[in-house]
Amino acid sequence: MPQPIAFPTPDKAVYQNSFVDTLRGDASLDNSPRQVPGYHYSRTAPTPVADPHLLAWSEEMAAFLGLAKPAERGPGAAVLAGNLVTETMKPFAARYGGHQFGNWAGQLGDGRAMSLGELTATDGTPWELQLKGAGPTPYSRRADGRAVLRSSVREFLCSEAMYHLGVPTTRALSLAATGDQVVRDMFYDGNARPEPGAVVARVAPTFVRFGSFQLLAALGEIDNLQALADYVITRYFPELGAPSPEVYVRWFAEVSRRTAVMVAHWQSVGFVHGVLNTDNMSILGLTIDYGPYGWLEPFDPDWTPNTTDFGGRRYAFGQQPRIGLWNLMALAQALGPLLPDPQALRPLLDEYAATFNATYRQLMARKLGLATFAAPDHALLEALPAALQTAEADLTLFFRGLSEAVPALLQEDDDALDTLLAAACYIEPGSAAHVPLRAWLVQYAGRLRQETAAPEVIQEGMLAANPKYVLRNYLAQQAIEAAEAGDLAPLHRLQQVLKTPFTEQPGHDDLAAKRPEWARTKPGSATLSCSS
Repeated sequence: MPQPIAFPTPDKAVYQNSFVDTLRGDASLDNSPRQVPGYHYSRTAPTPVADPHLLAWSEEMAAFLGLAKPAERGPGAAVLAGNLVTETMKPFAARYGGHQFGNWAGQLGDGRAMSLGELTATDGTPWELQLKGAGPTPYSRRADGRAVLRSSVREFLCSEAMYHLGVPTTRALSLAATGDQVVRDMFYDGNARPEPGAVVARVAPTFVRFGSFQLLAALGEIDNLQALADYVITRYFPELGAPSPEVYVRWFAEVSRRTAVMVAHWQSVGFVHGVLNTDNMSILGLTIDYGPYGWLEPFDPDWTPNTTDFGGRRYAFGQQPRIGLWNLMALAQALGPLLPDPQALRPLLDEYAATFNATYRQLMARKLGLATFAAPDHALLEALPAALQTAEADLTLFFRGLSEAVPALLQEDDDALDTLLAAACYIEPGSAAHVPLRAWLVQYAGRLRQETAAPEVIQEGMLAANPKYVLRNYLAQQAIEAAEAGDLAPLHRLQQVLKTPFTEQPGHDDLAAKRPEWARTKPGSATLSCSS
């Protein structure tokens, strides 16, 4: 029998460096905060930490990358925490700009992230390995380039949880502790305190962002702008053909399509990103930069988990589709200098809306158990958000409960409606606030009876489309507090359960419960800031 392939640990793997080798870089290795005109990146190096050791590991991501899990302490863990740079790595921090909360911010860049190089996955595709929290770079501004355990646990868990939900996302390979303390003011209210430091090793084919192109266009670095566009198209969109003005248009169309699909997935599962600045938008249409995110509990289109956004709620759940379009408009403006007629990109913005609507309806049809989504169904779908909001329904619990209630709904069991509402809504049963949603359920049940598939087939499809488990903020906060106290069991339990979010997992129903009342206002359990 053939022997199984022995994968290398991160310190033994061979890394490629296409970004560094292809594009213009500042090679000074000067990490002092500064403007870096004329370059795509700065060569840099992680700053060593006191006690690098592994806390969590994604077996699925590692297997795809062809990596073996390293020991808790040792050379492999040292790579993942930034204490070891191997011979084939060329670490760099990317230079980019962006609009933050709608305002142009100028140069931003990787202030607390640096890429070590690229690994060739088992399917032959390149994946960039990036450390988040590994020390200062020229783009750190007034910060220290570090990350705390609190934010690192959240990014590690949510990256992988979103992948298993089927949402386009960057991934996470590992979570490592540093043994150092990092001082942070969690809510920017003058209450800074030391917290345990950590580093997330995250992976994506590339971490190039909308803001990567914006900065180059804003500063008139057109040669660099074209070089970056050509690199991205050649390496990550080869099916579009060799770069040319016509291909730039097709490329923007594909970026718009992917962005629309990503946002439609967010809306279907009730995920709120929290900080959709243009520098947090992946050119590949992947969810990137897991900061103050959250899940709707209860449903509210105006809800944002980001305390920094409370004034304008620019990035609230219901605004995400519009902000996706706004960010694409900013990208189109940045790409204009590459085209004889920049107006050629304008019609493609209309395609964003069409793709979003079509994808969202397709996803919702699956969640509702409908084989087809006809014109009369649009009104049914459009009436749902207001009814969910009035009843303060938990989006995840509502759709999971809807899936489980299919047989009763088909048999016109009215008691099943009240049972579902009691289980899914934060407002107590019997309230008038339940009336609109109950009426909606009666209408939906009538529509469901028009389906020709067997009840068990409908239910099976709905259970596969409506997760039981999502990474609720209060669950993440409980895992964080336990990890800070030295207990990693809750973190590992959450990680394991979230790998199969659509599956019944006996013994873990407490991870699929309503948000408890104490979590409504507890810091980290409902809302967060951008502090890391």
